[in-house]
Amino acid sequence: MAIDAPLGAANYARMFPELPSFHADEQFLHALGRAGGVCDCRDIDDSPDSLGDTAAGWPIFGQFVAHDITADRSILRSHTNTAELRNSRSPQLNLECLYGDGPTGHPFLYQRDYPAKFLLGVDGADIQRNAEGIAIIGDPRNDSHMLISQLHLAMLKAHNAFVEEARRSGVANDRVFDEASGQLRWHYQWIILNEFLPALVGQALVNQVLQEGPRWFRPRHGGFIPLEFASAAYRYGHSQIRHRYQLSLHADPVPLFPDLLGFRAVPRERTVDWTLFFDPPRVVRAQRSKRIDGRLVRALIELPVAVTGECEIEDYHSLAVRDLQRGQGIGLPSGEAVARHIGVSPITTEQVGIASTGWKGETPLWYYILREADVCTGGHRLGPVGGRIVTDVLVGLIDADATSFRRNNGNWRPQKTLSELLAA
Repeated sequence: MAIDAPLGAANYARMFPELPSFHADEQFLHALGRAGGVCDCRDIDDSPDSLGDTAAGWPIFGQFVAHDITADRSILRSHTNTAELRNSRSPQLNLECLYGDGPTGHPFLYQRDYPAKFLLGVDGADIQRNAEGIAIIGDPRNDSHMLISQLHLAMLKAHNAFVEEARRSGVANDRVFDEASGQLRWHYQWIILNEFLPALVGQALVNQVLQEGPRWFRPRHGGFIPLEFASAAYRYGHSQIRHRYQLSLHADPVPLFPDLLGFRAVPRERTVDWTLFFDPPRVVRAQRSKRIDGRLVRALIELPVAVTGECEIEDYHSLAVRDLQRGQGIGLPSGEAVARHIGVSPITTEQVGIASTGWKGETPLWYYILREADVCTGGHRLGPVGGRIVTDVLVGLIDADATSFRRNNGNWRPQKTLSELLAA
């Protein structure tokens, strides 16, 4: 779930370049996405009817994944020349947002006396920060709110735990970092394919794409990120954000914004108990995400200035308006056009449900995917268009990575699930 994050340095291209771009009057996009518009949840409670099957932490993990894919090496490699920046990396699911250029390239991320391990904040209770409270991490976007910064911290701790395991097993000192980072990367990729994706798109589609390979996305020559994925399908998580989150058993529930706004130290009372966000194996215990239904909670419809910057037009504080305008600005096709192209019957005008705006044309891809999820799955997971785009891209990126567990040892199995990693 990206909060209107910049696209970064990776290569972007259309997944369906043969389809015409969708275009609508800007007034329609604002009517759809502004406060009081079609995308506005309005209600202030997380009632059982508004919640889905998915544990509340998975949209936050999804945002972490988005930042990893689009890690901006133009920031991390500011000392290099333009040609090197242009060819610095291809999109991969390799935790570059954690590791940067490693202990040699980014020593400020690691412990001075034992650089195989990450440097954490005071008492390990927060990520390390400078004197003004700004995070010192591989990707500054992972400090945009306190849930994502604490997930980043948990992944740093998981790496450090793998370092200790490598040392106990007798791995040579000059190999410990590579062993630990390799373990965490493979766990991360396995979790994406076996925990995250099945909850998001359904096990049947995951199995199909793993067995047959992606149909609509086959990255070659280093790969690229489809705009249909980055600016539409993978922004599904904006509709899953709850009105309020209970961070621990001893805390009252609070909204994401402004209460969990990032770019500052995390107070002790805001420390996250991850058992309230992710279920342990075969147990349903965590609070649930909101259903994917095309509506966003007020915290995202009225983003704080610290996130958006000063806006002359009030509607630009709405993440829905930003998502809609971004999709149109880069020329994405309509949702109906993509459905027809991949052989899926589009949902109907009545099911899309935007007649109240006066619009009589087809539907912006981002909003179509949210409504398709509600119509086809009750909002518990993505529908056929959104699910296919997301699954093809994530499987395609892992399979294009020569260092991935799928390319090196397809029978490999992890030591820990995500909930167990976060408890490290």
